[in-house]
Amino acid sequence: MNEREKISASIIDEGLVAIVRVHNSELALPIAKALVAGGIRAVELTMTIPNALDAIRSIDQELGNEILLGVGTVIDDDTCKAAIDAGAKYVISPITKTSIVENAHAMDRPVMLGAYTPSEAQTAYEAGSDFIKIFPADSLGPNYIKALLAPLTHLKIIPTGGVNLDTMESFLAAGSVALGIGSSLLKKNIINSKNWTELEHLSKQHVDKLAELKSDSLG
Repeated sequence: MNEREKISASIIDEGLVAIVRVHNSELALPIAKALVAGGIRAVELTMTIPNALDAIRSIDQELGNEILLGVGTVIDDDTCKAAIDAGAKYVISPITKTSIVENAHAMDRPVMLGAYTPSEAQTAYEAGSDFIKIFPADSLGPNYIKALLAPLTHLKIIPTGGVNLDTMESFLAAGSVALGIGSSLLKKNIINSKNWTELEHLSKQHVDKLAELKSDSLG
């Protein structure tokens, strides 16, 4: 198993990917620490964060293997390469830009290309995308994912948008291999007040809920 395959397996094993999209890069490290303390190891830093590459370097140096650090909102090849050089372990794009796959795989890193339609999802798969990011999932819902997977059983889908404590069960039951969680976890009031203890607590709630759902499905 190569490094890309190990990272992909870890993402599935973790089950939750926290999406960090903030206006100040200095918030990224304390947020990452709180998420990890709460049990969420897979964390995506979006390139919309000012000085995002510096934030990735800082988190990678500070937390190392404690965190499964990825980069999101990657829409071009140069950013893909730069983010991996900075320490990102996987690359996420909101669009179906297939050249990102080739660049990331050349650096032994998995990719999650964004898709909205069955054709986009299949195009991403055929390009070698390790996962398919269904985005925005809140407008499509779990039933769409279930319907998509009926003919396209080979897709490894991770929905983003609309995933929260109340919808996690239905998204997993639809066949998602993991879940991307943003605003329901990284609430504006928590970020603005820098209440990292509350963020840690909320992270643990999501981790515990996922563990409960996985246990129920096995039982």
